Amino acid sequence: MAQLITLARPYAKAVFDAAKEQNAVDAWDQALAFAALVAADQKVRELLASPGLSERTKAELFVDCFEEPLPEALKNFLFILSEQKRLILLPDISVLFKHYRADLERTVKLQVNTALALTEEQQKKLVEALTHKLERKIDLETSVDPSLIGGLVIRSGDMVIDASVRGKLAKMAKALGS
Repeated sequence: MAQLITLARPYAKAVFDAAKEQNAVDAWDQALAFAALVAADQKVRELLASPGLSERTKAELFVDCFEEPLPEALKNFLFILSEQKRLILLPDISVLFKHYRADLERTVKLQVNTALALTEEQQKKLVEALTHKLERKIDLETSVDPSLIGGLVIRSGDMVIDASVRGKLAKMAKALGS
């Protein structure tokens, strides 16, 4: 999987730069997200692996999946991916595009798991504190996990802040076991 993301990076960067130049980051993000869903479908993956179809035909099938006509630049991008046999990279390209967009907009999506549901006031204070600490707009997604016992766990990408009672007990158990 890491190899696919590596292959997808130059395409994602190029398409993001093009979208930024056209002031169409949101439109490209939505279109790539849809194309990524199509490319992730098992039947579509089998179709893309089919040697019986030309690469141009595969790209045309992708273009036909969209309800509205695509901008010429996006069509060209899909045809380039197809010529390079890289349509399978669309899910990874979409993920990377979203990361580039978040960096541009200085936003970060955080998943917060708590032992008990947070009140609106607690969520507001958490967002304010994290906005100040991270110097970014916070998109907060909360969920309840009673197994945490108390406290919370914050996740964003590969960053994890475990301030839960369960996490502290696990650290203590590990220290005692050493």
